[in-house]
Amino acid sequence: MRNTKKVIAATAAVATLVGLAACGSSNDNGANKGDADKAELVFWGWDSGNSMKEILADFEKANPGITVKFNNTGTAEKTSTALSNAIAAGNGAPDVVMLEDPTVTQFAVTDGLVDLSEFGADKLADDFAAGPWNKLQYNNKPYALPIDSGPEMFFYNKAVFDKAGVDGESIKTWNDYYEAAKKIRATGSYITNLAGTSNDYQPFTAQIWQAGAQPWKVDGENITINMTKDEGMQRYIQFVQKLIDEDLVDAKTPNWSDDWNRELNDGTLASLTIGAWMPINLMTGAPDQAGNWRVAQLPQWEEGKEVSAEDGGSALAVTSQSKNQAAAYKLVEYMTHGEGAQTMADTGTFPSLKKILRSDSFTDPTTESNKKTNDYFGGQNVNEVLSAAAQRPTEKFQYLPYNPYAQTAYGDEVSKAYSGDITLEKALENYANKLAEQGKQQGYNVTVK
Repeated sequence: MRNTKKVIAATAAVATLVGLAACGSSNDNGANKGDADKAELVFWGWDSGNSMKEILADFEKANPGITVKFNNTGTAEKTSTALSNAIAAGNGAPDVVMLEDPTVTQFAVTDGLVDLSEFGADKLADDFAAGPWNKLQYNNKPYALPIDSGPEMFFYNKAVFDKAGVDGESIKTWNDYYEAAKKIRATGSYITNLAGTSNDYQPFTAQIWQAGAQPWKVDGENITINMTKDEGMQRYIQFVQKLIDEDLVDAKTPNWSDDWNRELNDGTLASLTIGAWMPINLMTGAPDQAGNWRVAQLPQWEEGKEVSAEDGGSALAVTSQSKNQAAAYKLVEYMTHGEGAQTMADTGTFPSLKKILRSDSFTDPTTESNKKTNDYFGGQNVNEVLSAAAQRPTEKFQYLPYNPYAQTAYGDEVSKAYSGDITLEKALENYANKLAEQGKQQGYNVTVK
């Protein structure tokens, strides 16, 4: 298996991370299980819920022979860049690393991560929501365990929908969505925004995933890219092109921009299809719409189906360089499957573990956190809807082993379809060729269909 991939240049911050990890790593890429009950672990990750200190203290108390040195990387990008450099150097990687779900494949395919089925992780599949679990598989083996999940949801502004004479709860299919889009546009608002920028990449992958598309397949050294002829991609392309041609979506405003928040806040944008982690962002980004927003299940391509997809998510993995892999897996299991998973859920992480998703406490509308969210959503029990979505079935979906490039190239190429320069099909054809070129530069055998 290839271990020499194109390496992103390290920043000073990344170099510091690699140096800090040296005490917990080795340049030996062989299996180094070590003592499961005694180790000094190095862990790279970020701490968005400010819960890491509590979680690691609890873990060390339950495992007195293991200590954990947590290096807060700040961002997922810095973490993956640092890990790429450590793998290329042959040393300097941590024992445990936090990664965004789509980047797990790129490190699995380059032998940077341990196949966790060695420690029995493959037996945990039924304990996790299908979406995040499926994203972390390579060659049908788990190379990480999910921390959280982000089932794609349908968030809509009931006040804007009511003005247009649209019942948001009645939108069950994408055809229903199209009919609603026409009525909403007649009022001066847009049902949503689609601009094709790099910030739209994650919703794009979620939406084609739900459409049953397989735009790329990775089989060891071989990659097949089928961006326009795949049946699911054709379904997606034809639908979105219709929205663009009929001016039913705001094709100028990118996700996460100031204009995006302004349009969510003044009702110009009436809905979003985005991950289940979105409520807090609506609450802070569109405060003037408090009480108006609602959340529903994602529209379906076939009426009566309940197919979901994932938008975002993070996971924990054990690196191949670690000399303490057995102890490292204990930490991974504790934080994703054990008591640490509950602590993370209690501090705002949207869970992937079914027992938490199904628990009364998670959907209890009287908790302080849930009450605040539910009030913003007009009294709706938000977590009850999100929990149901997280437990819906998903198809398997792969990401490319150079996912960061795929996200950047998406913005460069696909945005041209939304500006009207070319069709979406042509833009995706150009995108496929760019992805193929990058794959060949990295030494893969790439076929474009």
